[in-house]
Amino acid sequence: MRTPTAPIGGVLLLFRWIAAAPLIASVAMAVDRSKFRTCGQTSFCRRHRHGKSKRLYDYHLVGDSVALHTDGSEAIGAAGEGGLLSKFSRKLMGRKEDAADPYMRGPPPVFTAKLKNAAPFTSTALTARAYGNGKCNLGEKYEEELNLAVHLHKDGVARVRITEVLDGGARAAHRWTSDELVLNADEMVGADVDGVEVFAVHPGVRARVPDAASVEMSRDVVSSLAQRAGVQQPKENFVVLSYQKKEWQLMLQLEPLAVYLFRSDDGPPVVVAGTGGLTHFEIRREKDCSAGGGGRVTAEKRKLSEFDIDDVDSSDDDEEEHEAEEEANTEEEVDRHGGKEIVGYWEDGLAIYADGTREERRETAIDEGKEEERLGEDKGEGREQRRLDEEAFDSKDMWEEKFGDHLDSKPHGPMSVGMELTFPSSNHLFGLPEHASSTQLKTTAGKDGHHYYKEPYRLYNLDVFEYELDETMALYGHVPLVVSQSATTGTAGAFWFNPTETFVDVEETPEPGSDEAASKTHFMSESGIIDLFLLPGSDPQALYAQYARLTGRMPLPPMFALGYHQCRWNYRDEADVYAVHGKFEELDYPYDVLWLDIEHTDGKRYFTWDDKTFPHPEQMQKKLGGDGRRMVTIIDPHIKRDNNYYIHKEATALGLYVKDKNGKKDFDGWCWPGSSSYLDFTTEKVRAWWAEQFQYNKYKGSTPELFTWNDMNEPSVFNGPEVSMQKDLLNLEGVEHREWHNLYGMLFHRSTAEGQIQRNEGHNVRPFVLSRSFFAGSQKYGAIWTGDNEAKWSHLEISSPMLLSHNIAAISFIGADVGGFFGDTDAELMTRWMQAGAYQPFFRGHAHHDAKRREPWMFGDETMVRLRRAAMARYALLPYWYTVFWQAGDTGMPVMRTMWMQYPDLSELYSVDDQYLIGSDLLVKPVTSAGATSSEIRFPTSDCWYDVDTMQQLELGGGAGAVSVTVDSDIDKIPVYQRGGSVISRRLRLRRSSHLMMNDPYTLYVALDNDLKANGFLYMDDETTFDHEKRQDFAVASFSSHWGGGVALQNSVSIGSEDAMNAKATKDRIVERIVVMGVPSEPKKMVMKSDSGEAVPIEFQYDASSKILVVRKPGVSALESWTLEL
Repeated sequence: MRTPTAPIGGVLLLFRWIAAAPLIASVAMAVDRSKFRTCGQTSFCRRHRHGKSKRLYDYHLVGDSVALHTDGSEAIGAAGEGGLLSKFSRKLMGRKEDAADPYMRGPPPVFTAKLKNAAPFTSTALTARAYGNGKCNLGEKYEEELNLAVHLHKDGVARVRITEVLDGGARAAHRWTSDELVLNADEMVGADVDGVEVFAVHPGVRARVPDAASVEMSRDVVSSLAQRAGVQQPKENFVVLSYQKKEWQLMLQLEPLAVYLFRSDDGPPVVVAGTGGLTHFEIRREKDCSAGGGGRVTAEKRKLSEFDIDDVDSSDDDEEEHEAEEEANTEEEVDRHGGKEIVGYWEDGLAIYADGTREERRETAIDEGKEEERLGEDKGEGREQRRLDEEAFDSKDMWEEKFGDHLDSKPHGPMSVGMELTFPSSNHLFGLPEHASSTQLKTTAGKDGHHYYKEPYRLYNLDVFEYELDETMALYGHVPLVVSQSATTGTAGAFWFNPTETFVDVEETPEPGSDEAASKTHFMSESGIIDLFLLPGSDPQALYAQYARLTGRMPLPPMFALGYHQCRWNYRDEADVYAVHGKFEELDYPYDVLWLDIEHTDGKRYFTWDDKTFPHPEQMQKKLGGDGRRMVTIIDPHIKRDNNYYIHKEATALGLYVKDKNGKKDFDGWCWPGSSSYLDFTTEKVRAWWAEQFQYNKYKGSTPELFTWNDMNEPSVFNGPEVSMQKDLLNLEGVEHREWHNLYGMLFHRSTAEGQIQRNEGHNVRPFVLSRSFFAGSQKYGAIWTGDNEAKWSHLEISSPMLLSHNIAAISFIGADVGGFFGDTDAELMTRWMQAGAYQPFFRGHAHHDAKRREPWMFGDETMVRLRRAAMARYALLPYWYTVFWQAGDTGMPVMRTMWMQYPDLSELYSVDDQYLIGSDLLVKPVTSAGATSSEIRFPTSDCWYDVDTMQQLELGGGAGAVSVTVDSDIDKIPVYQRGGSVISRRLRLRRSSHLMMNDPYTLYVALDNDLKANGFLYMDDETTFDHEKRQDFAVASFSSHWGGGVALQNSVSIGSEDAMNAKATKDRIVERIVVMGVPSEPKKMVMKSDSGEAVPIEFQYDASSKILVVRKPGVSALESWTLEL
């Protein structure tokens, strides 16, 4: 996100004004809330929050519609050929048999059934009354039916998928879903269907499942699980599916529908769905019943006047009111701009006028109450509002909705879905990035009106200018994953697979240990289907393995991407680039990548260069490449509408752009180049075309040293609603933007990464692409950053909780801009931020063009030395970082971990988010306050800990659990500790880039635990290509130490392929030093033994006071197996 510095659209008058007038720096730094909707300003959230629509939905699973699919075949619809509506009855009523869902990917369902909405007054009945235009039969009840499908996975994951029953009218086709674009179907393996056992007492179910267990056994199983769940209902009201040798059980409650997932232990269910009565599914229906209506009309009559309907007028009144509103809006628009000519828009959506002035921000009242209480704790006033909410139905804005100057036509009417999830015996929920808030989710809809936030967490990718902290407002990207951590039920999670706009309420929970202890979430999405993946865990390792199989794994990035990146908006020209690069060289300051922002292009035309400021781009890149560096240029998704611009000309000719709401014209929005169009990345042919643009013969001036930065891909549209696209725009398949909004940034990211791969012969060089926007699965395509933060201590402080939240959602290659993007930083803040950034997965310094230059040498020599020391610590640890990234791709475990991920039994660490672990072995506590000289750290006492600078073991005292220790952290110190029981590899020779370090020797740091043992890994490959996958060209060194057993250190090497390079490169992977910490006494001698049995005496130095032993030049390779014996 940036504020413009040049005319958009080539208006000369604006050009002169910008040259003469001060920039936007004088505007106060605060988000313009009037640009972004709250729940109360969003009809589907307002309609369903706090149970307001609860009485419209009461779903019953119809027993005699059940089908068990144990032959692995896909079901037709949800009930096979029988059930409540047989083929005969369907034909008799003129209804079509449901076709298989063309969008579904992954294992087929094991269990299917029909759901019937048994509420006496339904949502379709409400619509008929509110919008029927006199054509609906208001004396009839509108019945709603849905399909339920349960998919069971081999790893315990249970998928609950609820879809519409097709009717040939408004529901003639399945709702669009994005399985193919998001899910990792190749690794989603179904459970052994032959091993699925069904336990049911219900006669209708038993008739449909003849192989179900006996009634007696079914009663026993149901009774046991119901007791564990604390449910007291007739046994006939449940069906249990036991799978994978009874390791997991899924219990379905028939009336009302609810789902309970159990492990094979004796504990409560780990996750429950639907017990709060908040499940809703607004089926598609005709607005005025002229084409048959949306719900099936039955003979059961009920007068609508018996129900309260809020804010409903006759359709004639609606039409008159709408016309009056439109007229008023037109008058308001004229008055708002004072008749001035609009020539463009700023990123915050405000107009730029031809006379050089800009539109002023307007204060907009927020529906939810007084703003001064926004962040405070609600002491109970929410109770009355909730009572009022539940007394009346809200039918406003179902068929069109206005926000600001923008009207959403909503041609398909209300299509919202939602469900409540409960995590029994849990008081700690995490996930739902991206929000500038604590890692642990806080309450938004607490019991009796008590809550921390008044607004639910919003998941809708947006370009939020100058975002605020401690907020649930939407930001640049989102992942609808919730993870629960509990000392009772362990680790469990739920993935709400829905890329439409979503609000999530978090329920306040009773005190830990209470019989009622449970954390709840209420997901409300604008459209899509209910597609819920329940992840049983039971520990962090198991859960992240399950999630990786669902959404994909993070590929190993090239080594240079883990180094330091230097960025600014903008380095002015080639001379500026050479000067910055030369100064890094002069100071022996390590960095790997220099970045160019939008000003390097020819008038914001991406894939081009400004020939005045960057006339020799290839020569510039080769100069950097010759010194072991790379370059990154920015490429955004908005394409300048210029018929002389080859990208736009070809995209227009091929019909690759997102269309207007009528599907006829290319959408025209406003962004950095001015009038812009946006490619439809949901379509495969568009993604393939975009990837082709990165070919060296197309992207003139690009070289193999050039990589890419994708910004503004939420997508950002300066003159659009909420600075984004209108929801009723269409992709090339005619699917509305509302259905795929949160996918756009990820698909743009994906297409760019594919282009980088395809540009090289053999497609064998790893890409590097940074993206601002993301969704579930973005981990497959590259790095993410937290957007446009500020140069403030508060933004440094929030960076760790935000990054941990991303990692909880498996977005591991993540970082916050060092120094803060907006504003000026001082020497102390810059030092602390560089120290923190050195221990974040993505390490980049960046700054706004109005900020003072902040290259490391701009703060004086003393500060430069401190900054360089922090960067050197990062570079020394690159072998460890690379190994942790490899482990993350292999296991799914995050790179940057909350304390509970390694210590899931220590509940006192669950809420800690100001310290974290890199992998399993480095504990980091960034210093985030001015003038700090000490820090308080919570250390788990089950392990011992060593200061990485002094290599001394901390004195933790006795006791179990975790203890708080105050440690020194003056300006030269960032508290970092190595876990006892680990072996970490470093490269200590000072180099100016990671490329120059590739053949440097290793130093192994062995930190003995309380039993004098340690182990660790070192992953090695060529650090650049895909040979580690294509040719199995990699090696893993497994180090272990058992001092009490006479083994100082042993290396067992696993080689991917004996014919590959790594198996023969032993001279390039030398171990030059071994440092052992915590050695209790000096050994008499040490001997190095090779695999051949040859024994060589080894010299060493031992310091009794520090208990450190050092072996210099042991004469071994990390690619060879050997044992250093005592």
